[in-house]
Amino acid sequence: MFRATMQSPAWAALSSSAQALYPFIKLEWRGPKSNNNGRIRFSYRQAAEALGIMPNTAMRAFHDLQAKGFLVVTELGALGSDGDARGPCYEVTELNMPERPKGSGRALYHQWQEGRDFPVLKHHKNNPTGRNGRRIPSSKARRSHLQNEEETPEPAPNPVFGIFKMATFSPQPHMRPYL
Repeated sequence: MFRATMQSPAWAALSSSAQALYPFIKLEWRGPKSNNNGRIRFSYRQAAEALGIMPNTAMRAFHDLQAKGFLVVTELGALGSDGDARGPCYEVTELNMPERPKGSGRALYHQWQEGRDFPVLKHHKNNPTGRNGRRIPSSKARRSHLQNEEETPEPAPNPVFGIFKMATFSPQPHMRPYL
């Protein structure tokens, strides 16, 4: 890693897990002769195992690296029809892209400003509408058919039966409850 990278404001703004993850991603780069930048694959689980952290923490570290301009997702991960998973492909913006002149790394992290993060590409939720494709009703969804507050139906009164009364119990066990 270069000193200029580590002294940038974007580096200082990274979480410690993102700072620890970045060298591992750069280790996946095969070098200038067989340049795979833009096709670097490193999954959340691989990162979690390498760093000894939980996968969700690794995911947040990847998102942090994207937001600060150190990584760009070139292809989202996918689950193939045969069941084989592929992690997302990343471009390390500090490195040259294949078939481009030397020194052509975009280094987007130099353009980063506090409060102005780069967009983060994320996967869509697998089942955003609820369990088994059914929408989970919310309180707003239940009231959405009403035009205004005046049309709100009154709640049904609780039935009171004159014969039955609620028994009250005393805290002392030797006394009988009275009706």
